[in-house]
Amino acid sequence: MEYRHLGRSGIQVSALSFGSWVTFYNQVDVDMAVQSMAAAYDAGVNFFDNAESYAAGKSEEVMGQAIKKLGWRRSSFLVSSKFFWGLNKGVNESNTLNRKYLLQAVDGSLKRFDLDYLDLIFCHRADPDTPIEETVWAMHNLIERGKALYWGTSMWSSGEIAAAIEIAERHHLHKPVMEQTEYNMLSRTKMEVEYARIFKEYGYGSTIWSPLASGLLTGKYNNGIPVGSRGTLKGFEWLHDRLTDQNAIDRVRKLQGIASDLGVTMAQMAIAWCLKNPNVSTVITGASRVEQVHENMKAMDALPKLTPDVMAAIEQIIGKPQVE
Repeated sequence: MEYRHLGRSGIQVSALSFGSWVTFYNQVDVDMAVQSMAAAYDAGVNFFDNAESYAAGKSEEVMGQAIKKLGWRRSSFLVSSKFFWGLNKGVNESNTLNRKYLLQAVDGSLKRFDLDYLDLIFCHRADPDTPIEETVWAMHNLIERGKALYWGTSMWSSGEIAAAIEIAERHHLHKPVMEQTEYNMLSRTKMEVEYARIFKEYGYGSTIWSPLASGLLTGKYNNGIPVGSRGTLKGFEWLHDRLTDQNAIDRVRKLQGIASDLGVTMAQMAIAWCLKNPNVSTVITGASRVEQVHENMKAMDALPKLTPDVMAAIEQIIGKPQVE
């Protein structure tokens, strides 16, 4: 396993990490979580990603119970959570990053995990109704109180990130150090275009998600949505149009030829492709079966096979990122 600094921070994350979105509680129970997380940990993974909103808090509970069963040394792994949507729909309880919500939300997350602190916490979306300064102060206070070690953003605009960093620097507060955004061969603009200045000027880190475009880049959706796949899960109907996009499927079929020539799976090549971007600190992988964990980890073996010529051939198929 390779380890990369999270931007300019001192913390190092494994190049491949393990996330619970979609799978934990919905598809994976505690026993399966123990097996999958153990397989990832044994492969060198030290970062495990979660969020308050995943399975309405149940994902955190499953991961927390798994961590307790695994009995790992607390200093040997990193756990994250993300906050914005909330678990209740009342005023100050959802769709906000105000101080009251954030302080209570982190306490709730720690209780579900049964942990003393979280390593990374993210503002899961930007909140146009709360001053960024209020959010920055709240995140700073959470770190000062020992509830978390580092904080970051998820799916924020570059302008919002820059504003948060500049407010923190002005007041000598703990500033955000990482962004969690979608990044894969079919979704490149935010990472490669919008955030270019953020990476260059502020040394921001990134924990990217959906390297397989919700499974589309594995090729398993080439002939429709298989029964039992993510595309058939209740609550994920919004994925249907993406998973049946014929233009994207045509590109995946062409990419499979390159993967075959390299002697790797399409999934391994897609994950390794993300890692070729020097601004990617870690690629969050997911799995509903232990076998998928083992396959994803082999992306590290595929990484040196992505030579400049291979990357150019991939670029010819997927095209350059769109500039809005």
